Amino acid sequence: MKLQTHRTYNFNAGPSALPISVLEKAQAELIDFRGTGMSVMELSHRSSAYETVHNQAINSLKELLSIPDNYEVLFLQGGASLQFSMIPMNFLRSGKKAGYVMTGSWSEKAFSEAKLFGDVYHAASTKESSYRSIPKVDEIEFNPDDAYLHLTSNNTIYGTQWTDFPDTGDVPLIADMSSDILSKPIDVSKFALIYAGAQKNLGPSGVTVVIIRKDLLEQANTNIPTMLKYSTHAKNNSLYNTPPTFGIYMLGEVLNWVREIGGLTAIAEQNEKKAKLIYDGIDTSNGFYIGHSEPDSRSLMNITFNLNSKELEKNFLEQAKQEGFVGVNGHRSIGGCRISAYNAVPFDACKAFSEFMIQFQKDNS
Repeated sequence: MKLQTHRTYNFNAGPSALPISVLEKAQAELIDFRGTGMSVMELSHRSSAYETVHNQAINSLKELLSIPDNYEVLFLQGGASLQFSMIPMNFLRSGKKAGYVMTGSWSEKAFSEAKLFGDVYHAASTKESSYRSIPKVDEIEFNPDDAYLHLTSNNTIYGTQWTDFPDTGDVPLIADMSSDILSKPIDVSKFALIYAGAQKNLGPSGVTVVIIRKDLLEQANTNIPTMLKYSTHAKNNSLYNTPPTFGIYMLGEVLNWVREIGGLTAIAEQNEKKAKLIYDGIDTSNGFYIGHSEPDSRSLMNITFNLNSKELEKNFLEQAKQEGFVGVNGHRSIGGCRISAYNAVPFDACKAFSEFMIQFQKDNS
């Protein structure tokens, strides 16, 4: 039995859209997973059937992101928010400092958590300009003996995204890539640690991916709880305790889908085309729609904008909802409008929304 063919235009910022083919496969395998007579949710995480799922997901991620051999891939829980604490607990030693590049609400949260564990500072910030841009690489100031430098690669609330990353030399570069991992090719070797909640581009909520360089693992603090040590999970192939098995299964199927449609190069091309539809609607509106981010910092994942009056904006959001567009409201902290065009959001959904923008402007000008 296949899913109903009706699908809404899902622009939710997360949990976000999943590929329909992945949902259909999960549906087909839900009761009897590959001849086991059990759902994948019922399999023991120590069984050979689940071990295959687990290791295939790890290997698929390594392949798609071209992760070098000197990195571990971990499947954790607690979302990116737990990583805000785990990172300084593991790597911010006494007498060391860590720099944080401030580009939005999530980098603020990461910084606030790190302050609980050690000496941290702002290596750069665009807060004074309402986080409309990403700092230039040469504007980032950090110390050569820092424990690490932290940044957030894509900012879901403000709609900005890094296009170029700093070369930090011997200072470990750590990135929260929750909202744009797998959206384009990246050079993993630039980073000592990458972490990402799965619920944007990787799969359903509940899994946190950590990609960590092995030499950084060796430098970690040891006097912290077992479950909060990266080494615990690296030594046990992320099976020290029961992992989120269904989420990892779904993540693996999403990775298979990415491979089938052409890998990260094809994904990146599609994401650029989708975002261009919406940005063109903003740029050609003569100020009817007002983009939040500066053009050179625009996110391909989260497109944020306002209308030129609060009343119009309210009407716009109401009509968008009536037309079947879900998740168009901006984040509750800043309001406005937001289109989250993650990997699994179809081109046709962005095209339909672009046409809606044009028609709404005609009807209200």
